[in-house]
Amino acid sequence: MKVNEVLEDLKRRFPNEPEYYQAVDEVVSSIEEVYNQHPEFETNNLIERLCIPDRIVSFRVTWADDAGRVHTNMGYRVQHNNVLGPYKGGIRFHASVNLSILKFLAFEQTFKNSLTTLPMGGANGGSDFNPKGKSNAEIMRFCQAFITELWRHIGPDTDVPAGDIGVGGREIAYMYGMYKKLARENTGVFTGKGVEFGGSLIRPEATGYGNVYFLQEMLVTRGIGIKDKVVAVSGSGNVAQYTVEKLNSLGARVVTMSDSGGYIYDPKGIDAEKLEFIAELKNLYRGRIREYAEQYGCKYVEGARPWYEKCDIAMPSATQNELTGKDARTLLANGCFAVSEGASMPSTPEAVDAFHEAGILYAPGKAANAGGASVSGLEMSQNAMKLSWTAAEVDEKLQVIMKSIHEQCMKYGTLPNGCVNYVKGANIAGFMKVARAMMAQGIL
Repeated sequence: MKVNEVLEDLKRRFPNEPEYYQAVDEVVSSIEEVYNQHPEFETNNLIERLCIPDRIVSFRVTWADDAGRVHTNMGYRVQHNNVLGPYKGGIRFHASVNLSILKFLAFEQTFKNSLTTLPMGGANGGSDFNPKGKSNAEIMRFCQAFITELWRHIGPDTDVPAGDIGVGGREIAYMYGMYKKLARENTGVFTGKGVEFGGSLIRPEATGYGNVYFLQEMLVTRGIGIKDKVVAVSGSGNVAQYTVEKLNSLGARVVTMSDSGGYIYDPKGIDAEKLEFIAELKNLYRGRIREYAEQYGCKYVEGARPWYEKCDIAMPSATQNELTGKDARTLLANGCFAVSEGASMPSTPEAVDAFHEAGILYAPGKAANAGGASVSGLEMSQNAMKLSWTAAEVDEKLQVIMKSIHEQCMKYGTLPNGCVNYVKGANIAGFMKVARAMMAQGIL
């Protein structure tokens, strides 16, 4: 197997899908050596079968706004690979959604779910619908229309969606309600549900908490503690909020958060009281992060991301490709010694190269942000057993899983000089589990 040949073939067959190529390139480049040590993989054309999704469902979503105007959006579900278990992955509602982004997310999810040790395959889906500025009634109607098409393709043992950008507890509840009505069953087909109707405690917090737990494991390898470290976090949604909450509880000082309009820089730190303001601003009023700067009199930079502020640790937690090579070089020049990704593929390839060349601690999203997928899997288990665990029980299981993921990265990513290439480690660990299962189950 040669990386360039794999990529050129995918570009020929699936043109104009840059995010998809980027995700495949990162994984295939990491596993090339170990893949070629197993000639049986090539004999069974494993790499091509692994790169191309099992199926893609696309459909029109028609809905009416509060004024009675009828709108149409596109809906998608990319079911990438279910060799380890039911398809599992988010649903994203955002104007940028297209097949390239969803194929990259589903591809990444396959390996992320593999790392969790839980029986889950990989999928992702969504729509180019933008929930910003929409009323609750409009969002409800859209969610119901979306599921009216998708429900035939999902199920508790088939495909279990979760939330993603633009899809939180409100949207999950609307979709789950319509699914129950159409399927005439009350099963755990969505994760991220309200705790009143089958959701797991710690699920909203899981991605942010898990990222911090993974960061701690990395820091321990170099004898570094997290207390009093200055941290730059991007985003202000669910992942970013709980990342900041956990960092605060451990004594770190978070100085930035952001949204699509710009970022805030608060050198005094975004403490619990200030974080509560952001949570209320974002979760209840759908406000903008600039309102924090107006409230607390701190710096706000419009149309920018926070990577030019001095910090010890950076935790990109917003969206893909938000941290460029130039951003990475600035972070390094300002003394940043660790980057742990809360979003999926937030660092561009140039940024990742810069981190590796500098020898800093760098955790890719498929490892560091696997906490959300992990607790989604734990929610599936609770639903299947018709029981619920306490918050402390779920949090303990999450910490064990994140420690296990770190150990897998160490096993496959430790270099001769003793440093760890977490990208390589995560990719090989996730790939080998999926590859062995595909070989065992035959050509499908």
